[in-house]
Amino acid sequence: MPFDFTRRRALLTAAGATALAATAAGSAHTAPRSSPATRRPAAAFPEGFRWGTATSSYQVEGATHEAGRGPSIWDTFTQQPGRIRDGSTGQVSVDHFNRYKEDVALMKSMGAHTYRFSIAWPRVFPEGRGPANPKGFDFYDRLVDALLAAGIEPYATLYHWDLPQALQDRGGWEARDTAEAFGEYAAHVAGKLTDRVRQIFTINEMQTFVEQGHETGNFAPGLKLPPGRLNQVRHHAVLAHGLAVQAVRANGRRGTRVGPAENIATALPAIESAENVRAAELATRELNAPYLTVMMEGRYTDAYLARAGRDAPRFTEHDLRIISSKVDFVGLNVYAPSQYVLATETAPGYVTLPFPRSHPHMASPWLTLGPEALYWAPRHAARLWQVKNIFITENGASAADQPAPDGVVYDVDRVMYLRNCLMHLQRATAEGVPVRGYFLWSLLDNFEWADGYATRFGLVHVDYATQKRTPKLSAAFFREVIARNAPA
Repeated sequence: MPFDFTRRRALLTAAGATALAATAAGSAHTAPRSSPATRRPAAAFPEGFRWGTATSSYQVEGATHEAGRGPSIWDTFTQQPGRIRDGSTGQVSVDHFNRYKEDVALMKSMGAHTYRFSIAWPRVFPEGRGPANPKGFDFYDRLVDALLAAGIEPYATLYHWDLPQALQDRGGWEARDTAEAFGEYAAHVAGKLTDRVRQIFTINEMQTFVEQGHETGNFAPGLKLPPGRLNQVRHHAVLAHGLAVQAVRANGRRGTRVGPAENIATALPAIESAENVRAAELATRELNAPYLTVMMEGRYTDAYLARAGRDAPRFTEHDLRIISSKVDFVGLNVYAPSQYVLATETAPGYVTLPFPRSHPHMASPWLTLGPEALYWAPRHAARLWQVKNIFITENGASAADQPAPDGVVYDVDRVMYLRNCLMHLQRATAEGVPVRGYFLWSLLDNFEWADGYATRFGLVHVDYATQKRTPKLSAAFFREVIARNAPA
C-alpha cells in the first residue's frame, strides 16, 4: 500500500521529528504559543520530575580496541558462532565513543534533563584490577563535561554486563573475588568522577545477566550452571552491589547518591481488589527473593532458601549486612508485567495466571503488553520496602522501524506503548508513589545483545552503514512529554 500521511492531519509531524535533528545542529525550534506544552496539564508529573534517556557502554560505544580498552566477556561471546542472531558484534556499534558530542546534542534537542550511561569496566581497568587506564577515564571525563555544558545531568551505571574477560578467566561471577574487584573498581570511579557525577547506579539488571548469562547461556559468558553454582553467582552479584555502595560512600564526594538499577519482576493483580493487590505484593516479594528483596531486607526469604535446599548459596551474616547497605534510591527497569495473580486462601496466598497465546506484545516476543506495570512496580517497591526515592531507569519498546520515503520512522506503535506506560506512571506519582525520574530506553538504536542489530529500541534511528542519526516520531513525542511534564 502507498504511504498515506498528511502533515496537516498529523498530531506530530515529520517536521516535528526532523526539527530535533535541526535543533541538534544548532537551529532554534520554538513550540507555537497555542501548544499544550505552554500549559500545565491536569495529569502532570510532580514539579522537578527528571526526564532522560539511557544507554549502555557495550551497546553504543564501539571502539573496543581503542584507548587501551581490554576485552570484555561480550567481545569474547560475540566471536562464538551462533551466539548472536545476525552474527554481529559491538566492535563499532553506533560509535558513541567518537560521536558522543552529536549524541549529546540530540539529547539537548529533546529537552532531556538527564542521561544515564554506563562505564565500561574493561575500558578503565583492562584487567579488571590493577592499574587504571587513564585514556579510558579520559573518555568519560569528556562525555561528562559535554553533558554538563549542555545542561544535562549525568547519571552513571558502574556495571551493565561487560565484565573484563580477565576476571572471567579467573572464575567470573562464580568467584567471590569478582565481587571484591567490583568494590575496588567502584571506589576508583567514585574518587575520579563524583566531583561532577553525583548519581551512581551500581549494577544494571542482576536478574538478567545472571539468569541469561549463567543459566540459559543466551548472554555472555554463555554458561549453563547447575542450581548450586547459579545460586552462588546470584549471591556474588548482590554482594558486589553492597560492596560498591560502601565504596561509593567511602570514596565519593559529599552529596553523592548511590543505588541499584534492577529489572524488578512484577506481579500485577488480575483484578484490582484489596485482596488481589496484597497477593500481587506477596508474589513480587518472592519473585525478587535473590535480588531486590535481599538487598532491601538483608535476608533471603524462607521460601527461596527452602526451594533451593542443598543448592542454597553459601553466605554469612556479614555478607547480608553488606548486601543491605543503605541506598539513596532504587532504580527500576520496567518493560512488562512478569505475571498476573489472584488471591487464594491457601499458601503462598496467590495463584499465577498464564498469559494466553493471544496476549499482545511488541516486536520482541518477550515484551508483553501490560503498561499498568509502570504503576504497580514502583507502588510495590514503595510499599514492600519503604523506598523513598524511585527512578524508572529503563522503559521502552522494540518496533519494526522502517523509514518512510521522507526518511522518518513513524513509530506509532512505540508512541502508543510509551503513552500508555506514562499514563500509568503518572497515576503512581499522583497517588504519592515517590518516583523522581524516568529514563527512556533507548536514546539510539544500538547493539541489542543476542539480537545484534536486528532489533531497534531507539528514539533515534541509526543507519548502521553510515552512522547517520535521524530522530523518529517517538523522539518528537518524548520532547513534547518533557515540555509538558505530562503524557502527550
